[in-house]
Amino acid sequence: MSTKKLFEIIPDDAKIELIGSQDITVNAVVIDSRQVQQGDLFVALPGYTVDGHDYIHAAIDNGAISIVCEWLPELLPSHVTFVKVSSARAVAGRVAHAFFDYPSEVCSLIGVTGTNGKTTITTLLHQLYTAMGVKVGLVSTVENRIGVDVLPATHTTPDPISLNRLLRKMVDAGCKHVFMEVSSHALDQGRVAGLDFDVAVFSNMSHDHLDYHGSFKEYVWAKKRLFDMLDVSATAIINVDDKRGTVMVQNCAATVKSYSLRTMADYRTKVLSDTIEGLHLVLAGQEVFCRMSGRYNAYNLTAVLATADALGDDPVAILPAISGLSGAEGRLERVAVDGNDKVAFVDYAHTPDALENVLKTLRQTRQDDQSLIVVFGAGGDRDKAKRAVMAKVAATLADRVILTSDNPRTESPESILDDLEAGIPADKAGSYIRISDRAHAIKTAVMIAGSRDIILVAGKGHEKYQDIAGVKHPFDDKEVLRQALILR
Repeated sequence: MSTKKLFEIIPDDAKIELIGSQDITVNAVVIDSRQVQQGDLFVALPGYTVDGHDYIHAAIDNGAISIVCEWLPELLPSHVTFVKVSSARAVAGRVAHAFFDYPSEVCSLIGVTGTNGKTTITTLLHQLYTAMGVKVGLVSTVENRIGVDVLPATHTTPDPISLNRLLRKMVDAGCKHVFMEVSSHALDQGRVAGLDFDVAVFSNMSHDHLDYHGSFKEYVWAKKRLFDMLDVSATAIINVDDKRGTVMVQNCAATVKSYSLRTMADYRTKVLSDTIEGLHLVLAGQEVFCRMSGRYNAYNLTAVLATADALGDDPVAILPAISGLSGAEGRLERVAVDGNDKVAFVDYAHTPDALENVLKTLRQTRQDDQSLIVVFGAGGDRDKAKRAVMAKVAATLADRVILTSDNPRTESPESILDDLEAGIPADKAGSYIRISDRAHAIKTAVMIAGSRDIILVAGKGHEKYQDIAGVKHPFDDKEVLRQALILR
């Protein structure tokens, strides 16, 4: 990436005070003082545990020649240019976008937000366009992709510098479209500030991340910011079966399109049948079979169709490609072993709504002689209010429940299980057990399952680790479940 002059990348409307020259050459934009090298611009981000302003002089010692900050330090070295702004988080994204030559203005950028469905919708869109021979990019919780090349993902939405660097790589590699998950955290923290979204999709909204946002209202408004960013040339696609869909597009400048399974909408889908083998749908007025189960996936597929239409592709013409889509890793993913007829799945469901959706799908598609067993837990240091709700959902919809650890982080696993156990209805007291060791819990589910019974291991999906006491230990639900099935 070429260097830039400071005046080329700092928005004029963001400056409150400028000390020093703007006619200096910036080699890189950095938000971690430890990564600063000679000639870099350091953006001091106010943090929730660490404040970048505390590391301004460390950045200067490492070679920073310019600082963007919300308040000026007492010592102002004469060889350093200081730019005071009202919001360093909002400015960081705009600066990064300019430094990397505005990559979102070159490709079509599609942002997907909502509580559930973000990963599936973006992954399906990437699969769809790849199958159609179009080179596209993916930014998701599971992985990032440039065409078919996979890059590891550490956050649902990366920090603004990493994100714009990634978008520039995608554009330089020839990606026509980029499909991106946009989390509420990213929107609240300004990680996508300055980006030019061509399409924004709202999937649904339910109880999640209230430990961070403080209230459901604040969570809703965080999601709405994606739609507030859209200009008149963009398209907003909303699920109108969720009442927050219309809230998302209040005062939205973009063209609004709606999708639904239950009411009149621009894109209306009918579910003809829903089995473990897949969905039989009326999509775009045509019957189509898709290799994904669950009404929630009917919503996801409809969102994919609507997005493709917004990007200029004929909905009917792409139905054959849509019928071949397989979904994202760890989303109601079947784990099968030759010689074992137990029906086992892993799923990322870690909210009450997501857990209810996947359990309802399995319950509705099972045969009379099949029992449904669910293994799940709840993450530590996160929204505690949803724990009892999830346990009630599990106990109501499954025949047997095994409460276990998820990512306990710094919390006591047994304390988390206590919170979960409090949600079990009194009349379901004999239908659950608690096993804090997750591997043991999964093995126990396989052991107690009868022939053709259904096992769901929920909560971690694609994750390949378990966070215990601040340490990430290797752990893969799919592999543990597969090995248990081999032994049984």
